Amino acid sequence: MPRAPRSWQPPFCPNPTCDSHALPGPWRFKKKGFYTRLRGPRKVQRYNCRSCDRNFSTQTFSPTYWLKRPDLQKPLFWRLISCSGLRQIAREFGLSHSTVQRQTERLGRHCLLFHEALRPRVPAEPLVLDGFRTFEHSQYWPFDLNLLVGRSFYVYGFNAAELRRSGTMRPAQQDKRERLEAEHGRPHPRATRRAVTELVSRIIPAGAEAVIDSDEHTAYPEAFAQLRDRRITHRTTSSKESRTPRNPLFPANLSDLLLRHGSANHKRETIAFSKRRQGALYRAAIWVVWRNYMKSRSENRRDDPPAVFLGLTPKRLSVREILRDRCFPWRVELQGWLADCYAARIPTRRLARCRTHELRYAF
Repeated sequence: MPRAPRSWQPPFCPNPTCDSHALPGPWRFKKKGFYTRLRGPRKVQRYNCRSCDRNFSTQTFSPTYWLKRPDLQKPLFWRLISCSGLRQIAREFGLSHSTVQRQTERLGRHCLLFHEALRPRVPAEPLVLDGFRTFEHSQYWPFDLNLLVGRSFYVYGFNAAELRRSGTMRPAQQDKRERLEAEHGRPHPRATRRAVTELVSRIIPAGAEAVIDSDEHTAYPEAFAQLRDRRITHRTTSSKESRTPRNPLFPANLSDLLLRHGSANHKRETIAFSKRRQGALYRAAIWVVWRNYMKSRSENRRDDPPAVFLGLTPKRLSVREILRDRCFPWRVELQGWLADCYAARIPTRRLARCRTHELRYAF
């Protein structure tokens, strides 16, 4: 993060319990000296809130707060959407893969909040629903990354549905699946219906009207039937239809293609697969921000990104602009599954203990 300009002032008190946290306009604070860092910005201004007497600094409002390697965020962002694995990135920069993993998780949380703060609260275009099939830990634990994409190619939201391994298996593979499920439990048989209900209810508010195209998955009508306070027009297209731009499902098909093309953890027969579903969701959040606010809708025409096409941002955003200001979770409405995803509470059945995100000292 570059040194804050002299005219910069903290926009609000970062303490969520302070009265000055949500007040618009000027608020009472005072400068309280500086402290030095080994990496830029080397001289950091301290502040004190006159309302709650809490201390903070310019770094409190930066996504690089408490980072020993703040210079990694921009190159890491590009590599995560350019099909690099975590260990490949670690070898390139001479780091431990766990360092790359932790910074990836921070980027994922930031992008999750960034997108949630900017996305339209009521979609004004037809939507396409699709499940992107991938897996966590091993191919015995597949899951669907459910995407809700607009005709403008804007990705409105996503979530995950844990699935049971299906398809043709050898007898030994069937025995192993039974053994794993006996030890760790079996995914819920209605997981897709539950996940789609959560996703659609989050993107389409109560009382709103929407048109949703999808394939002929039997769980989708069941999910829409649970949302009786929304007026949803559901149209189906066979997944066997040619995946051309004329296909009504093309926005989701293109998103699936780009997601698999740019993410090493979703490649076929890869060793860079996600060891936790939570890690795949963080990387998906980074990809969504890149797709919505940075990438052109058409690679050949080099036109505006979907967010510019919808009028959400005035121009194409750069990585520097996306990572300029820190997003605070208590200033964005996170509830239900989205709050669990931010806090890394999405479990992986194969792992007995999964590390969650809990801040003890940072605002």
